[in-house]
Amino acid sequence: MKRLLTTIGVAVLAFAASVLVAVSPAEAAVGLRISGTDIVEANGQKFVMRGVNHPHVWYTGQTSSFANIKAAGANTVRVVLGSGKRWGPSDDVAAVITLCKQNRLICVLEVHDTTGYGEEGAAASLDEAVNYWITQKSALVGQENYVVINIGNEPIGNVNAGQWTAATVAAIQKMRTNGFQHLLMVDAPNWGQDWQYTMRDNAQTILNADTQRNTVLSIHMYAVFNTASAITDYLNRFRTNGWPLVIGEFGWRFNSNEVDHETILAEAQARGLGYLAWSWSGNTDPILDMTVGFDPNQLTTWGQRIVNGANGLKATAREATVFGGTSSPSPSASSGPSPSASPSRSPSASPSPSRSTGPSPSASQGGRSCSAAYTITNSWPGGFQAEVKVTAGGSAVTGWAVDWTFANGQAVTQAWSATVTSSGSAVTARNASWNGSLPAGGSTSFGFLASWNGANAVPVLTCTAG
Repeated sequence: MKRLLTTIGVAVLAFAASVLVAVSPAEAAVGLRISGTDIVEANGQKFVMRGVNHPHVWYTGQTSSFANIKAAGANTVRVVLGSGKRWGPSDDVAAVITLCKQNRLICVLEVHDTTGYGEEGAAASLDEAVNYWITQKSALVGQENYVVINIGNEPIGNVNAGQWTAATVAAIQKMRTNGFQHLLMVDAPNWGQDWQYTMRDNAQTILNADTQRNTVLSIHMYAVFNTASAITDYLNRFRTNGWPLVIGEFGWRFNSNEVDHETILAEAQARGLGYLAWSWSGNTDPILDMTVGFDPNQLTTWGQRIVNGANGLKATAREATVFGGTSSPSPSASSGPSPSASPSRSPSASPSPSRSTGPSPSASQGGRSCSAAYTITNSWPGGFQAEVKVTAGGSAVTGWAVDWTFANGQAVTQAWSATVTSSGSAVTARNASWNGSLPAGGSTSFGFLASWNGANAVPVLTCTAG
């Protein structure tokens, strides 16, 4: 994910494929399917994915995460599986589908072993991924209303990304030849980010390869998409050409070089595009964890943003009608740009236990007050990650500042969702432009990375409201 950087016979085949598409309307597919640029359910109701990725293959015991992801507002979960080539094999597909259905989540199942094929020596090919799906067919057939098959995660790296087109066409056709009628999802090359535009420029070829016309393209947005223009230019090309697209993974801007998640969220909502944030927990790099150690009561800054923020899960997700949900609302634009990262793709230990303080003393101006709670969410030799939750008092506030003094020589090295300045051991964090206004009792969070050596005591915080 995170690495950035002919003949007449062929023409006849391409023409034949286009004829097949013309005589095989979307309605011929069962369950979830493509209608124009939209994903729709069997009853024709549009379904917009709003969900997160869950690294199941590395944490098979974390089955409570399905209920917790649902409680966070998601209507979809993208589940990481392994074919056995690198991870797994995941032989619990039936159980995973049951967990999704019990928790009223649409289940996007993906084989992760294909990540970076052509550049990663251990990676599986898309053909090998299809062979895995064939072994799991008995668990998948009949689940077309509930399951999307994401054939292979980020199936080509940056080496010979052009091979992606033929490999993807062959994979789709092999899936259909073997009787799969599910909605298929295919990831872009270049570790999912398509920075060489192979998927963008060959999208119609891929869609035409599916005789059921039931494939959706998936872009993964990380550091390549660090500006609003990069995001909107890419999305505009798909909209103009009428190609179905979802944002299958994305991270957030924890520094200026990372992905512009605010634009992604706003544009996805305005365009009615599905998105799946990476990831619930378990990253080697904990910045992309939405929860601390899979604990839904410990949302990180990233988790708070996706779960509770503008254009996030609770604000925009609508349960699939197959589970009794109501129809999706019309897309609407919201929220301006603000503070984005690239996840690890290998199994990792859960973050270390967190340490936190209770609410800080508060200071008021004109009856307005606030409090702040400091949590060390992860630490390692020489460094740590912390999160501060700011909560307004009994009246709405239009701005806030949190002050503290480090006692053990700690120093902030990077911050997000606040402007953080230091003078010696004294630190001040002021709200960003987008999270200063809070209703009475409302909360927001900011986070930072810092260095430490020896002791790492939790400081006393003072919150001042404006």
